[in-house]
Amino acid sequence: MLMALRSAKLLLFSPLHDNHWPPLTFIRFVDKGRRTEWSRKRSMATTAKVDTDDLRRFKDVNLDEAPSRRHVRDSLKDTQLNLDHILFKTPGDGIKTKESYEVNSRGVEIFSKSWLPQASSPRALVCFCHGYGDTCTFFFEGIARRLALSGYGVFAMDYPGFGLSQGLHGFIPSFDLLVEDVIEHYSNVKDNPEFSSLPSFLFGQSMGGAVSLKIHFKQPDAWTGAVLVAPMCKIADDMVPPPVLKQILIGLANVLPKHKLVPQKDLAEAAFRDVRKRNMTQYNVICYSGKPRLRTAVEMLRTTQEIEQQLEKVSLPILILHGEADTVTDPSVSRELYQKAKSSDKKIVLYKDAFHSLLEGEPDEMILRVLADIISWLDDHSSQAEGSLVTPPM
Repeated sequence: MLMALRSAKLLLFSPLHDNHWPPLTFIRFVDKGRRTEWSRKRSMATTAKVDTDDLRRFKDVNLDEAPSRRHVRDSLKDTQLNLDHILFKTPGDGIKTKESYEVNSRGVEIFSKSWLPQASSPRALVCFCHGYGDTCTFFFEGIARRLALSGYGVFAMDYPGFGLSQGLHGFIPSFDLLVEDVIEHYSNVKDNPEFSSLPSFLFGQSMGGAVSLKIHFKQPDAWTGAVLVAPMCKIADDMVPPPVLKQILIGLANVLPKHKLVPQKDLAEAAFRDVRKRNMTQYNVICYSGKPRLRTAVEMLRTTQEIEQQLEKVSLPILILHGEADTVTDPSVSRELYQKAKSSDKKIVLYKDAFHSLLEGEPDEMILRVLADIISWLDDHSSQAEGSLVTPPM
């Protein structure tokens, strides 16, 4: 579920004094008369390093709406990128990055980011779907850099209500609408003439695996393949409320959809095997770490039940990666996905002793191994796709 999981007791931010927020500049421009984009950039003022004491001072911020989440992220951005985590040690040299805010067809302002090789055209597109509560602006920064330095054009977005995108924090009124928002955004990326002829891959982590599979069900022939890391095809049994309580929560969700009444265990320990890396998640302040909202919990449960019943419909090339010791999403369902998927091109890798956050919370050697497995698979399938586009000689 959570790809940047933190304890509900982790310290947050509070805008107690205006000088804790760096001044921001908003720049508006129109993209070919169709979409309005907002680029935000921080002033050149120096931002002091944020330590644990600073985090404590800001613990009372209300992150329900996007503007406060954006302020917090801008205050912490430089500090995050200097954390002693192997992902943040990936250099940004040779990579073109762009952050944008676009208002989609439903009127929701979506944050997105891209990473492109600077010296050459990308060999393929990788479109990222993040996990529950997460954002594409923290740990994924290092993952995206690795992929871009390997020749891939990487695109990511925050779902409505998550990260820097507009919407009530952690609220999913409809999983299907969320999937439609993702399809719309990545369809616009793929329709860009610069990229329209390139192979394109979905890359889903945890709940993002469920998003990726739902996208595939709606667009069965639109993608070259998918990488699914600890996909949320089923929530682990011990993470699901007992049947009686589940029925009560479903009823309450119809009356109090936005309320945070769903019991939840502290998942940080379950997701991050490396304790030192687990402690770094406190810097991902805009990650949603509260109790799941009622409608959100019901939508996620409904979605996983739907996916579990449709595994045999998966027809695209897939790489499934899962930690054998994952207690957040069920690795046995990844095995079932591998067995039932009708795709003739499928591969599963199960990592002994690994927890849920394969790319963020494992020892360095495991993270590097998982990244290497992903890049190797993408390389093979990009080459196959490129070869199929070559017209044979007459």
